[in-house]
Amino acid sequence: MGRDKRYDHYESYDYLDDDAYEQFDLPDVHAGFDPYEVPLSDDEEARLNTVLEDAVISLHDHPFYFPEHLAEDIQDYIRAGRARTAFRALSETPLDAVFDMHLDGLSHIHSHHGWKWSEIVHDVTMRAADIQHSDYGIRASGIEDIERARENGQLAFVPALESAAMIENELDRLDQLYGMGIRSIGVTYDASNSLGAGKGGVYEIDGGLTTFGVDAIARMNDLGLAVSTSHASKQTTLDVCDVTDEPIFDTHALAQGAGMGKRGTSDEELEAIAATGGVIGLLSSAHLPSIDEYMEHFEYLVDLVGIDHVAFGPDVLYGDHTELLRVLAADQGVELPDSTLQTEYVRGLENPTEAWQNIPRWLVKEGYSDRDMEKVLGENILRVLNETWV
Repeated sequence: MGRDKRYDHYESYDYLDDDAYEQFDLPDVHAGFDPYEVPLSDDEEARLNTVLEDAVISLHDHPFYFPEHLAEDIQDYIRAGRARTAFRALSETPLDAVFDMHLDGLSHIHSHHGWKWSEIVHDVTMRAADIQHSDYGIRASGIEDIERARENGQLAFVPALESAAMIENELDRLDQLYGMGIRSIGVTYDASNSLGAGKGGVYEIDGGLTTFGVDAIARMNDLGLAVSTSHASKQTTLDVCDVTDEPIFDTHALAQGAGMGKRGTSDEELEAIAATGGVIGLLSSAHLPSIDEYMEHFEYLVDLVGIDHVAFGPDVLYGDHTELLRVLAADQGVELPDSTLQTEYVRGLENPTEAWQNIPRWLVKEGYSDRDMEKVLGENILRVLNETWV
């Protein structure tokens, strides 16, 4: 499987005694579903190993465990503020780097609704302390860290956030986040904030990017923070594409035009992102039944914006993702839309290990050229980072 991984057997927070923090039962990697592997012939297996010599990067995942007993433990697990990174399971993937999206909207460590400044700081710095105690995992602050991880069989964690809600009306907080290691940030996460309108509004009011949001995008560009429009409203996305001086990401998206409906992103937005020189990461999460439907969206995106503007951002985690969404919705008193729960699990893509074993296998099986696979598995992302990171 490409380069040998230098996993050092470190588990999350091994530098502390178990009695130093609250313990939770964690699920097995394949708990609750039957693992699936895209079948390959011997010749295809040999070709896969060659393909995996090049950079493999996830544009969007949550590479940590949620507790096995979700209904009973999820709130205590979150409030404890120590998400357990799945180092061993990640070492079984071909990944050289992963955009680590932290707890994000689930970071209600100190409050009920999350996204508070203190909560994001807690989550980001606690995960940094954990990762920095592992010889296998490293935090990526620049392209050279990703290249070093690839050469040394390590995994580079790119610290990322899905929203800028926590900066409130203070631009300098973007500088502080950069100083804490954050290298990619979203504009909104469904709910609108001081930067712009989110995609999750009940009343379909779309005011787009605010004046403060324009200033924030400029600061992100100046800092070298890669911008993402995932979860932003249509007008906010188009506005960001209009004002940015750098290529942008949608780190995890599905296409409305491929049958996703409201949860998807319109062709107009996808084409605008590509027009900045940007890249769209393909979302899986709990929205599709299997890797085959996932790859139908991939082929739709490639046909729409071209092979140079597509990558993969599955947005998966370790644990029962569908049950997690149900438990959280019940806690917040909301009803999940049907489009959010298409299946109990996504066959072939249920967590980062299964997803990143299968995505390259599917590409090889379908006969994609080495050059096209090199682009979508990592090079497209690296191109944008070379332009945006300073």
